[in-house]
Amino acid sequence: MITKRNETESVFCTGVRQLQVLAFVCVFVSLATQPARCAPRTKQQQRVDAAIVKALEFLADQQETNGAWKVNSLGESTAATSLAVMAFMAAGHVPAEGPYADHLDRGIAWVVDHQQPDGMIVHRKSHGPLYSHGISTLMLAETVGMTQEPLATQSRQALARAVHLILKAQDVPKEKQHAGGWRYQPTSRDSDLSVSGWQLLALRAAKNVGCDVPAQHIDRAVAYVKACSTAPQPPISEGARGFAYQPGGDPTPTRTGTGILALEICGAHRTPEAIAGAEYLLQKPLKATDHFFYYGAYYCCVGMFKVGGHYWENTRDQIVDILLEKQSSDGSWSAAYGGELSAGEVYTTCMAVLALAVEYQYLPIYQR
Repeated sequence: MITKRNETESVFCTGVRQLQVLAFVCVFVSLATQPARCAPRTKQQQRVDAAIVKALEFLADQQETNGAWKVNSLGESTAATSLAVMAFMAAGHVPAEGPYADHLDRGIAWVVDHQQPDGMIVHRKSHGPLYSHGISTLMLAETVGMTQEPLATQSRQALARAVHLILKAQDVPKEKQHAGGWRYQPTSRDSDLSVSGWQLLALRAAKNVGCDVPAQHIDRAVAYVKACSTAPQPPISEGARGFAYQPGGDPTPTRTGTGILALEICGAHRTPEAIAGAEYLLQKPLKATDHFFYYGAYYCCVGMFKVGGHYWENTRDQIVDILLEKQSSDGSWSAAYGGELSAGEVYTTCMAVLALAVEYQYLPIYQR
């Protein structure tokens, strides 16, 4: 393995190692999901299947001719395009084959084409480019090795540079309470749980396909996430603690889902902080009227799925029912509040599909 930190390509193992890891992941996914496919589908699962099929038809119709998907308030977006690609993959579709192969290939290529010289993956300037960057890095890590040449090589190189930027951004000197996390810019000297969550998902997925992600980077990030664990005021009950946007803040269901998932994907399975967060969500579940509901649905579903047991069963039955009720006749979902309203239906539909499809376990990041 090449490990020199001053070379962008150093974050990757050899091509052989990548293929070995991908082959293992594919076999593991097949074995993990086979019993679920053979078992009779419940009525709720059948409704989820139908909802996802309609949603993907909607998303396919929304793709631009150049391969991009749009965020209403910003136009063509690397984040929206990456979320759309992952939504198709979460339902079992892959690049280079199947009815949506062209949609996926064009979407991935458009994202790769919009990587900036410094490694940042973002189409338009914004106050928080690391949001887009983390989402797109996660997408590339989930798809690398599945595309054909020359896109396969381009994706691998883009992922290497993207991971390097995330690691470099974490190393920027920060105040003690912000150490280990990320915020809007790669030069930010503070951190927040929301941006940090996407970077951790990206790093975990990148490590799964052979990227060199040093353990100390993950350890520092886990420490930051745990620092965001806080008891609600007034307390709900003993043992219930949520996660806040930043250390010392008030917890919310959306941020709690983020914190749980961030810990679970880092190998910190069922830590006291994660279980306390799961208890918090049982007592204060995500509601359809919450701001950033779709964002929260994604994080709460995937996070609680990884925790498992009655935590996941309660979350699934509650959030899935809300999502199924809110789907429009054209297959899309719409937000009613705040930032998600201005983001538009491509974003909310992608997040809904990613939340509903977690039990399929097609995306490697969904694996327990």
